[in-house]
Amino acid sequence: MNRLSGAASPYLLQHRDNPVEWWEWSPEAFAEARRSNRPVLLSIGYAACHWCHVMAHESFENAATAAVMNELFVNIKVDREERPDIDHVYMSALHSLGEQGGWPLTMFLTPDGDAFWGGTYFPPEPRHGRPSFTAVLRQLSAIFQREPERIASNAAAIREALQRAETVTLAAIGEPDLDHLATQIASAFDPVDGGLKGAPKFPNAGLVELLWRAGTRQPASEAALQAGVLTLDRMARGGIHDHLGGGFARYAVDGRWLVPHFEKMLYDNAQLLSLYALEAKRSGSGLARDAAAGIVNWLEREMLLPEGAFAASLDADSEGVEGKFYVWSLAEITALLRPDDAALFARHYDVTAHGNWEETNILNRLDTPDPDAETASRLAAMRERLLAVRALRIAPARDDKILADWNGLMIAALARASGLLGQPHWLDLARSAYRFVAESMAAGDGLAHSYRLGRLIRPGFALDHAAMIDAALALHDLTLEQHYLEDARRWSRHLDRHYRDADTGLLGMTRPESGELPVLPRPTHDDAVPNALGVHAANLVRLAAKTGALANREQAQALMKAALQAAARAPMAHGSVLNAYDLARNGVEIVLAGPERAAFRAAARSLPYTTTILIDCPDDDALPPDHPASAMLRQAGRGAAFICFEGRCLPPVTDPNRLPEAIADGR
Repeated sequence: MNRLSGAASPYLLQHRDNPVEWWEWSPEAFAEARRSNRPVLLSIGYAACHWCHVMAHESFENAATAAVMNELFVNIKVDREERPDIDHVYMSALHSLGEQGGWPLTMFLTPDGDAFWGGTYFPPEPRHGRPSFTAVLRQLSAIFQREPERIASNAAAIREALQRAETVTLAAIGEPDLDHLATQIASAFDPVDGGLKGAPKFPNAGLVELLWRAGTRQPASEAALQAGVLTLDRMARGGIHDHLGGGFARYAVDGRWLVPHFEKMLYDNAQLLSLYALEAKRSGSGLARDAAAGIVNWLEREMLLPEGAFAASLDADSEGVEGKFYVWSLAEITALLRPDDAALFARHYDVTAHGNWEETNILNRLDTPDPDAETASRLAAMRERLLAVRALRIAPARDDKILADWNGLMIAALARASGLLGQPHWLDLARSAYRFVAESMAAGDGLAHSYRLGRLIRPGFALDHAAMIDAALALHDLTLEQHYLEDARRWSRHLDRHYRDADTGLLGMTRPESGELPVLPRPTHDDAVPNALGVHAANLVRLAAKTGALANREQAQALMKAALQAAARAPMAHGSVLNAYDLARNGVEIVLAGPERAAFRAAARSLPYTTTILIDCPDDDALPPDHPASAMLRQAGRGAAFICFEGRCLPPVTDPNRLPEAIADGR
């Protein structure tokens, strides 16, 4: 019996009609494995995953293959986005076997949940040196039944490797040299196309932010700024960017950002929205501004759900073909546009008769100069025409579950980009999404992880809380509404109480009492999303400044110390931690004082959020007595801003337009 028809996850529902007798992850599934003395086949994927669809079509929809799976295994299907903890543990198990990770993840477990072997995609027939899926199934089942000691030995070795990987030994270290690290990281970036050298190319938003921060500090690192800005520029010009509908695909399979893996994820676009808004504000780049606006246009058109929050992803495939929704032939362009317009569009977006990918065309601007104003206007009208025609195609499937962590990332990005680029509607989108997550995904004094059709997956993970705290702090900066700050403080207490490891001070991915996995996952490194550790280290720095509370200061110092010790082993894997340290080391507090401080808030929120912390002081008693600006508040008059660096504050700024200049002079 296939048991997925009652699942909440769109990914699991994609498999509800398989002849495979799928179980959801549950104690009952493992109890059945013990009762029947069969191993567990664990298949992990996600709704937008192209190769997950391929393996499903080739194997899971095949009656003969399904019969082998049902006879020999208890089969469990997991959505990695619903259960990132399960995915992390078993992906780490695969890595311990010396295998490269990826999805679908196919792991073989004992009835007690210990991995003893695994892989990713398996073909239905032997191919490229890989055995067929059914051959793997039969061989592993035979070993499980005939050689239990071999299975036990493998499982014990993998469990030991997992426990080593999750054991953090902290030692005293000095403070990191951010400029030196930025120079090192910049040297690993492609000097022609940006991004880390080679292929495939991922956005690596945390590292790009680290480079951008270094390049905009005083004194600036020109090499870091060039590497970061070049990456943003080439991505915006590349095929990874949807030039008609806006938004970015998950990664490019080639080394120059031309050919995307076409799935679109909420978390990538959240992180990129922040970066493009920062760069558009810094340089005035029209390309960066258009990329940021395009992300929000896509978000509102294709990802906004009736609840007011945002869907998780769009599939890579439509009509069973990867990228079909997004690509164009020259004949299509010629038929839809006037001859002179078609020629102009083809020239600017690399459209040819034979195509730039598999005899078709991925729109891109990698090798074309920026158009003049008149040409840009003509091209914009053509893009609108083609987008309207594309909307009539069969669209990729949307995974419409609402994830608290990914929504938190996007809410914070929308709020900050709104301030940077003067887009009040973006703030409205952020507030609406925040309201839904905070109210409808509440779980006690914390948050659930996932919501779909009234069903919650709870409790949430550490990143759900860290990302939503960041969102609350961003909204507080933009609005100065006290309830956002109160939410941030409440969720921060919850995170400290339920997820912080007393021995190391680090954040676990899950609550320790979960107990259903072979090890408690405690990763510190960033993945495609930033780690909760780095996000919350920055949160606590902001909270400590905003509240002045001694407890917040002590928490911020303790978590930052633990985070930096973790980051010391592998700096390039800990961009979010190093960015939090940059805020702690180089941040500036802007104290907004006086009854007429609104103009100063408006000026402050257009400054780069990477190094600014806004503190609202509606009256003379709003700051703790030991704050360096406390004794100066009476100088604020009707309205002023005090700029504070590392425990010292400058005289009040009484003209909002002078804020950027005063900060630069103060540095």
